[in-house]
Amino acid sequence: MENSPIRAAAESSGVSLRSRLLVAIILILVGVTFVLLGGLAYTVFIGLLLAIAAWEYWRLFTHGGYFPSAVMLIGGTLILAFSRYFWGFESSDLLLAGLILSSMAAHIFTCQHGCTTAGMDFTITLTGILYIGWMGSYLISLRFLPDGLWWLMLTIPTIAVGDAGAFFIGRAWGKTPLAPRISPNKTREGYFGGLLFSIAGGLLFAFLWGLRSPLITPMHGLFLGLALGLLSPLGDLGESMLKRQFNIKDSGRLLAAHGGVLDRIDSWLWGAAIGYYLILWLW
Repeated sequence: MENSPIRAAAESSGVSLRSRLLVAIILILVGVTFVLLGGLAYTVFIGLLLAIAAWEYWRLFTHGGYFPSAVMLIGGTLILAFSRYFWGFESSDLLLAGLILSSMAAHIFTCQHGCTTAGMDFTITLTGILYIGWMGSYLISLRFLPDGLWWLMLTIPTIAVGDAGAFFIGRAWGKTPLAPRISPNKTREGYFGGLLFSIAGGLLFAFLWGLRSPLITPMHGLFLGLALGLLSPLGDLGESMLKRQFNIKDSGRLLAAHGGVLDRIDSWLWGAAIGYYLILWLW
C-alpha cells in the first residue's frame, strides 16, 4: 500500500507517454501525406493549421480579459498563407499595409462602441497576424523552394528530433532550470541535449535526402541542425511566455496530450523562417 501513490504516478506517466506517442504517429502520417502531395493541398493543410493556431491565440488573450479581433486574426492569417502560395513575396507590402490598417479600423470601431482595451487589442491582433500568419507562411515558402520537399523534410524533422531529445534528456538528467519564470520544467541539460540531437538529426536527414536531391549536402544538415537546435526552442519559450501570463498550461486540447496546434508549431514558426533564409544563404 505504501508504494501505491508511486505506482499510480508511474502508471499515469506511462499512459501519458503512450498517448503522446500515438498522437505523434498520427500527426506524422497526416503531415507527411500532405507534404508529399504538395501544391494547393499542402497549402490548404498549412492554412488550416495556422487558422486553428490563430484561433487558439485569440482564445488565449480573451481568457486574459482582452478582445482581439478573431475575424482579423484568422482572416489575416489565411490571406497571408494563401498569398504566399499564389504570389510568393510579391505584393506582400500591400497586403501587410492593408492588414495593419484594417486591424486598426476594426478596433477603432470596438473602441467607439465601449471597448476599454481597444488600443491593446489592436496590438494583440496585429502581433498575432504577423507572428502566426506571416511567420507561419514560411512553412509554405520552404515547401516551394526548388527541391522544397526535401528541404522541408530536412528542416521540420530536425526540429522534431531536437524537441524529442530535449524532452527525454531533460526528463532523465535535467536538474538545472533553463528559464524557470517562463517554463519551469525545461532544463539546461534538456536544451543542450536537444541541440546535440538536432545536429545529429540534421546530419542524418541530410545524408538520407541527399541521396534523392543533389542540392542537399551534409554541410546543410550540420548548419541547419546547429541553427535550429540553438534557436527554435525560443519559439517554445515564447509561447510559454504568453501562456504563463494568463496561467494557462496549453493553448488547446485538440491534440490531446500534445495540447493545441499552437503548442505543436511554436518551434516551427521560428524554424521555418530560419531554415528558409539559411538554405538560401548556403545554396
